Amino acid sequence: MTSIERDRIIVSSPAPTFDIEAPSPRTIMRRRALTHPGFLFGATIVLATVIIAICAPLLTPYDPYAQDLSQRLIPPVWAAKGSWAHLLGTDGMGRDYLTRLMYGARISLTIGFGAAAIAGIIGTGLGLLGGYFGGWVDSVVMYCVNVKLALPGILVALSLIEVFGGSVFSVTLILGVLFWDRFIVVTRSVTQQTRVADYVTAAEAVGASRLRIILGEVLPNVANHIIVIASLEMAVAILVEAALSFLGLGIRPPTPSWGLMIAEGRNFMFFQPYLVAVPGIAILVLVVAINMLGDGIRDITAPEGRN
Repeated sequence: MTSIERDRIIVSSPAPTFDIEAPSPRTIMRRRALTHPGFLFGATIVLATVIIAICAPLLTPYDPYAQDLSQRLIPPVWAAKGSWAHLLGTDGMGRDYLTRLMYGARISLTIGFGAAAIAGIIGTGLGLLGGYFGGWVDSVVMYCVNVKLALPGILVALSLIEVFGGSVFSVTLILGVLFWDRFIVVTRSVTQQTRVADYVTAAEAVGASRLRIILGEVLPNVANHIIVIASLEMAVAILVEAALSFLGLGIRPPTPSWGLMIAEGRNFMFFQPYLVAVPGIAILVLVVAINMLGDGIRDITAPEGRN
């Protein structure tokens, strides 16, 4: 065999190919989650708050309702007259402030999650129906939105809570029923865009039922936007509950609500500012963390690859 023939054989030989397996969607989302600072911060704060709220009886030896006037208004441990027995001091009734803060997290998280879930079910359901069917169904849905937007939400909540009482269940239900309009507006708009997508048309062509199309094709593709609105509504519910409790029309004393703790500490705020600052900072950090967590989940699960 001559050198020319050997060169021809080498040139004509196909180059070796290597099959590189593409990462799965779950792997991609995991990578995004581990490199998303907003998601990591929000998830850490929210998870820590949930754990503290659940394990509060194991983390503190004090009763959040037990009063001891001989121990009233003890400053936090970092103050000159602070005590390690009460890390965040005590309130005007001698109750351990850290204990009430831990138990207050239960109230805020319960109302936040519950109100967002109720509002999400109502708003997402109506938004999917209006966006998918259009016509008179969409007109009825938008009429409901216009009626809701014409009502002052806080004033209506004040009136209903005054009638039905300030229990955790009633406050959660009232806030959930009153704050669903954002879910409808966003879900309806995204559903209208998804309604004409090729995969929806293909599902209709093969004879899939409307319920199957809405739940199996449309809803998963609008979930990213629903998550963002849910995080926003959860934060709003926590803030509204704190405002209502501060005004004396939300959670009733002696329940350890963060808003109620601020209301009870305002009479001492010039001499014992920690009574207002501690629950106020807790509300601020939790609300910011919830919003960052919602934005992070949206970015992680977005099909277009946002980071």
